[in-house]
Amino acid sequence: MRKKFLTTTRVIMLGFFVGAIIGSLLLFSPLCLKAGVKIDYIDALFVSVSAICVTGLSTINIGATFSLFGQIVLLFLIQMGGLGVVTFTTLVLVTFQRKITLADRILIQNAYNLDTLSGLVSLTIRIIRTTLCIEMAGAILYAFVFVPQYDIIGLWYAFFHAVSAFCNAGIDLLGGNSFCAYRDNVLVNFTTMFLIVTGGIGFPVFWEIARIFQEKRKKVRGVHKMHFHPRLVLIVTGVLILGGMLITLLLEYNNPATLGNLDVPHKLMSALFQSVTLRTAGFATIDQSGFRSASCLMFLILMFIGGSPAGTAGGVKTVTVTLLMASVIANIKGKKEVSIMYRRVTDTIIRRCVAIIIFSLTVLLVLTGVLMAVQQYDFLDTIYEMTSAIATVGLSRGMTAELSTAGKIIVSLAMYLGRIGPITLALAFNSNKGSASVSHAEAKVIIG
Repeated sequence: MRKKFLTTTRVIMLGFFVGAIIGSLLLFSPLCLKAGVKIDYIDALFVSVSAICVTGLSTINIGATFSLFGQIVLLFLIQMGGLGVVTFTTLVLVTFQRKITLADRILIQNAYNLDTLSGLVSLTIRIIRTTLCIEMAGAILYAFVFVPQYDIIGLWYAFFHAVSAFCNAGIDLLGGNSFCAYRDNVLVNFTTMFLIVTGGIGFPVFWEIARIFQEKRKKVRGVHKMHFHPRLVLIVTGVLILGGMLITLLLEYNNPATLGNLDVPHKLMSALFQSVTLRTAGFATIDQSGFRSASCLMFLILMFIGGSPAGTAGGVKTVTVTLLMASVIANIKGKKEVSIMYRRVTDTIIRRCVAIIIFSLTVLLVLTGVLMAVQQYDFLDTIYEMTSAIATVGLSRGMTAELSTAGKIIVSLAMYLGRIGPITLALAFNSNKGSASVSHAEAKVIIG
């Protein structure tokens, strides 16, 4: 029996590709542009890829270029990219009351990396419901700032930026300077950080937290113990956010271009925001070109790691890096198995972690080299741009606006590869002709 061509991984790849092309054609049309504004198709394609890949890099001023309809198209692309093509496909099937076949269920299962086929459709609906509730809460909080400033259009600004923040997209309508004008605004800062972290930790972790609070509120008997994955995600996320904040404070405390001219409370808030936005969010309250080289080096590492699995963030993911580090420590100590928090990690998972990181690093270095050959730009700015694109972060040191046509294509490719995931790409063209039962002779090699 011939194997189906449209495997799960290929559906995801094609879904993002087709969505980006359709989005670019819409954004290029006069209906999506403000009166008297014209853009090149490559810019429409770049913005469309950036939106559906929830990156946030843009070669043009979003707010000054696109009409209300164009902004709605952008918002749809952001929402589609944040939740994933599979989630949207399932939602359409449910909306039109189509039967969810076994193939559809397997598609959902593989997309969410779940162990069971039961309750997958209700899970998808739950994801949609959770997303809309959090985004509406964020929009209400934003409205207290944007409505007094922009009148009725402030409601649209509040909703747009709430979706963009929760999906870790980082696309704004405020003139191209992101949230720099709101650097001292406590409500905007903490609302944005809440949305970024909530979207970045992943839906399973958010639901686990909600479950424990609900059980405690209802005074359910028993130990309210958090499961392994959510505990691991929260610990690693907390360490990375606090670590990034402390590094930013340490290296930028007296830098007049970043934190130097702020009082202590605002230094703390700005450093915290910078650390959180490196979780692949892309919003900025400080101009990235003002940061020192040492800070940028640490930012590159944090951006590359990204958010957590089963969420809206990008990067190689916190759990991937944590498990790989646990494997390194186990090998150094001469242990026969990898364990973390008194749980054993299988060799299969460790191999996947290695594959994800090596593949991502390879793509990063290759595309950085190609972009430098095309643009001949400063190395730090180039690798910052490329890491931001591959990890779908959206932060830039000013290079995006100066990209040539070839440069825009390269960065667009980086955003696409970063969003669909290196393992998805690797498996998409895997013919699976080999047999899992084949065992070869052991190789004796010298390493180190």
